[in-house]
Amino acid sequence: MTNTSTLSEAIRPATIAEQARRRRTFAVISHPDAGKSTLTEALALYASAIQDAGVTHGKSSRHGTVSDWMGMERERGISISSAALQLEYRDTVLNLVDTPGHADFSEDTYRVLAAVDCAVMLIDAAKGFEPQTVKLLEVCKQRGLPIVTVVNKWDRPGLDALGLIDQIGERTDMVPVPLTWPAGIAGEFEGLLDVRTASSIALEAVEGGAQPARETTIDPADLDPHAAQVWDVASEELGLVASSNGDFDAEAFAAAQQTPVLFAAAARNFGVRQLVDLLVDLGSAPTPRVTADGAHRPLEAGFSGFVFKVQAGANTAHRDHIAYLRICSGVFERGMVITNSRTGRPFATKYAHRVLGREREAVEHAWPGDVVGLVNATSLRVGDSLYQDEPVTFPEIPHFSPELFVTVRAKDPGRYKQFRRGIEQLDHEGVIQVLRSELRGDQAPVLAAVGQLQFEVAEQRMRTEFNAPVALEQLSYTLARRIPAAPSSLPDSFRGGEILRRSDGECIAIFGDRWKLGHFADAFPDVTLELIGA
Repeated sequence: MTNTSTLSEAIRPATIAEQARRRRTFAVISHPDAGKSTLTEALALYASAIQDAGVTHGKSSRHGTVSDWMGMERERGISISSAALQLEYRDTVLNLVDTPGHADFSEDTYRVLAAVDCAVMLIDAAKGFEPQTVKLLEVCKQRGLPIVTVVNKWDRPGLDALGLIDQIGERTDMVPVPLTWPAGIAGEFEGLLDVRTASSIALEAVEGGAQPARETTIDPADLDPHAAQVWDVASEELGLVASSNGDFDAEAFAAAQQTPVLFAAAARNFGVRQLVDLLVDLGSAPTPRVTADGAHRPLEAGFSGFVFKVQAGANTAHRDHIAYLRICSGVFERGMVITNSRTGRPFATKYAHRVLGREREAVEHAWPGDVVGLVNATSLRVGDSLYQDEPVTFPEIPHFSPELFVTVRAKDPGRYKQFRRGIEQLDHEGVIQVLRSELRGDQAPVLAAVGQLQFEVAEQRMRTEFNAPVALEQLSYTLARRIPAAPSSLPDSFRGGEILRRSDGECIAIFGDRWKLGHFADAFPDVTLELIGA
């Protein structure tokens, strides 16, 4: 690896631009149980980052997926935290940010989508589009992210391929253009027609899917009539879609007007190589990032980036936490001193890692598009902009408006120190909001979330990571509003609600229902209420 001093002397704008062109930073989005973590594992396998692939429903010969490190993830076979993996394939660096598939963790996913340049949207062949997929798709469209669509689990019984193409077009408002097409109906996956290489590829699972699939290029004309029929039907179907939807257009894909479609069975590694090749050949490289004032930060400008996630508990031996930094411009060098635009204070990047699940590797340098884990960065918060030399601030990453509220108390008063440390860590990560008031005191803060599972994760983490078992008590509130300028005379509680504060100083009013919100507006006409995240 190039050492820091040599790298500093060699850096030129052309070097930065070339390194940025080699990067593909993307997220995988899907409804729960569509196979997202399995696909993540398969991508890591093809990039030779791991020796054999695991699956979330695995057998005794499989290990858990490398990106799902949290205990509850392994127990339930779902992703509830984000994992940032850096993989190399051919001459390209793939920065894969795996996202929570569970709807209760939409806010974490939203933050990840702020840090990527394109998305891979995974659809279950048997279920088609599902509610969480639609919600995540809307976030991608708001950000103008190009989307690659992968129809997964084609090795199991499912829907008709032509019907799925119609569904994709209707739900995404993009033109779906297949770049691979399955030979065989769902549940009888024999191979693929590869549009880009104009080839027919027979597929065979190796070691039950623990190794890359064996691919054999065939000529259907050489097969016996019965075997060739499957390939002939696939060719006819692909021709029908092509005549209706046209050919792939790279510019339309980049503008999120067209979505390339691939068919796959990630658990058997069928169609995974085609996805990796597509990301390398056609995926979006980093571009100048929009700043808070509407300008664009050139890739070749001085170092800059922003924190999109803070995570604790990945390394229980050290009880540290990691701030995930998306690099937007310039070059990152370990040990450099950068400035936090929120506080104006310097920050020394002594401990910088790339992260593969629980495993870490020290980072000496990184480029636009890369994701770097800054270890023990206790001063950093989600949304912080960091820079060297030329100041820059990137747009804020908004909070979601919570809909569920609980009070949290330590079961053992003798472990209050651990309780306080755990609550502070949850607050630091920001996925669950911690609200306080003088009325309730620090012994009983309020946790606010968009989904019930967030509370379950918080309770388990308090018990296992901080050795501070807690009791949660559900509150009857369902709405929250921000008060941008709260008068000092505003009471901590009122009919049907309370006033609480986040650690960032924001004043939050919570209400039992819309009627209670209306009563508050009548009682305090001079107080402005704003939607959170608007």
